[in-house]
Amino acid sequence: MRNRKIAHTSVALTELGFGASVIGNLYRITPPHDASATVDAAWESGIRYFDTAPHYGLGLSERRLGAALRDRPRDAYVVSSKVGRLLVPNERPSGVDSEGFVVRDDLRREWDFSRDGVLRSIEATLERTGLDRLDVVYLHDPDEHWRQAAEEAMPALAELRDQKVIGAIGAGMNQSAMLARFLRETAADVVMLAGRYTLLDQSALDDVLPAAQEQGKSVVAVGVFNSGLLSRERPAAGMKYAYQDAPKDVVERARAIAEVCEAHGTTLPAAAIAFPLAHPTIINVTLGMRHPEQVTRNVELHRRHIPEGLWDDLRARRLIRSDVSVEDTDGRSSRCL
Repeated sequence: MRNRKIAHTSVALTELGFGASVIGNLYRITPPHDASATVDAAWESGIRYFDTAPHYGLGLSERRLGAALRDRPRDAYVVSSKVGRLLVPNERPSGVDSEGFVVRDDLRREWDFSRDGVLRSIEATLERTGLDRLDVVYLHDPDEHWRQAAEEAMPALAELRDQKVIGAIGAGMNQSAMLARFLRETAADVVMLAGRYTLLDQSALDDVLPAAQEQGKSVVAVGVFNSGLLSRERPAAGMKYAYQDAPKDVVERARAIAEVCEAHGTTLPAAAIAFPLAHPTIINVTLGMRHPEQVTRNVELHRRHIPEGLWDDLRARRLIRSDVSVEDTDGRSSRCL
């Protein structure tokens, strides 16, 4: 699997990444064996970039990912985690986490983007994962904490990067406007963009992607299936979009895109993975995977040839924005190691 470097760093990510939120029991229980088998399947497929966070299962994702990678050569893979939510004892547990993960709530999340909070969070992550270092660290969802995140957390991460304790730093969010500010106004190398540059939502063209181009920085795309609507060859009513039931008009547009994909000899989910990677600043697409079969399917989708004329056809039919920027095969190859 090809690698692409985070600009101006030594950190290279495989084009496809493993999102470890689901092995932290997101929405439902993932048995321990399934979690380890899925990480193993990702490894065997050539994936070498793994993303986790304290938020995911109140540390369960980090513990499981660290255990699954423990016997692998440390220099052979890249791990990212996040800061901003410290895990502290929960004085009033109800029995189950209230933020979407099926785990006991003996711990709770506490927002903290202070310098001390960053250092404590990284130390705790290293303890949970059993790793000797983190390759990439993101500020996690600092939407309501811009000032502290920009003035305390990011400088603390920059110091660790400059000391070569961390390879690259950035921020990860569901919005794109503030990510653009992180790229323009802070020492961030890379941002993790969730659901804002997909076949159904290209709003990142208004802010974060131009910022990345202007600053010569990199973007990791997540949420490229838009909560599931783009994950099947034939979108159907009742599927999710942006974590909610998909509106009828959005389902109809997804179906129209699927028909164009079929006419070009490919499928909607294959195009959904390829689309972000065709933008010159996006170096990786990371997908949440719960079972080895999902790994096999997603890797196969990623490897499919996408005819270059597909994007032109989608633009011509006004199914994607007219200002969508894609590189041809030669251009993409020039960004690959």
